[in-house]
Amino acid sequence: MAFDIETAKEVPDEDFNKNWRTYRPLGISCAAAFPCDAKEPIIWYGKKPDGTPAQRMSQGEAKDVVLKLFKLVADGYILLTWNGLKFDLDILAEESGCHSECRELAWNHVDMMFHIFCDRGFTVALEKAAQGLGIPGKPLGMSGLLAPRLWAQGHYQKVIDYLVQDVRITLHIACNCEIQRRFEWITRRGSRSSMDLPKGWLAVRDAVLLPEPDTSWMENPIQRDEFTQWLNIRCR
Repeated sequence: MAFDIETAKEVPDEDFNKNWRTYRPLGISCAAAFPCDAKEPIIWYGKKPDGTPAQRMSQGEAKDVVLKLFKLVADGYILLTWNGLKFDLDILAEESGCHSECRELAWNHVDMMFHIFCDRGFTVALEKAAQGLGIPGKPLGMSGLLAPRLWAQGHYQKVIDYLVQDVRITLHIACNCEIQRRFEWITRRGSRSSMDLPKGWLAVRDAVLLPEPDTSWMENPIQRDEFTQWLNIRCR
């Protein structure tokens, strides 16, 4: 079951990847979960008293998302994200106030990007993963950077469509690579690269046990604690 959120507060492009935490709280405009056996995703967004979309979810609305995710996991679904450990579930914890519940979800879920990072020492963008599989990627001209601005301007459906496409891509990558036991992506230089998945995708709790890869060739390698610090868990 793929999961993703879109934040409500706009963050400058230069700070989006590394310094987004300094802009907290970011709020959540909308969220989506896509179970593998469903035809359409589950979509949440904040609502005004008249039922129209609000600028951001209230704490109660965000808590409802957490409770629904817990129920789906209890029903047997594996929660799946792309960078949800570092971002989506951390934000959801703050916005819902359900810190312990979101830590449990994060620790036991599959974050494919985190698995790749633990194995290779670097991250791969969702778009590059989609290109590697030859499947449609993000809508042209859309990004997570633009989503808060468009939502604030009232382009709710455009943002929801973008969110839904992200969870579709995430779910497609997960299922395809799980079957092939192999992940392929397009590098920044435009070449094709791959990573074997002998045991399929690993949950966060298992990915952190992978041996540290050689990152001596990198100028400023990312540390695993960058992803896990909010869980109050120190990586080796």
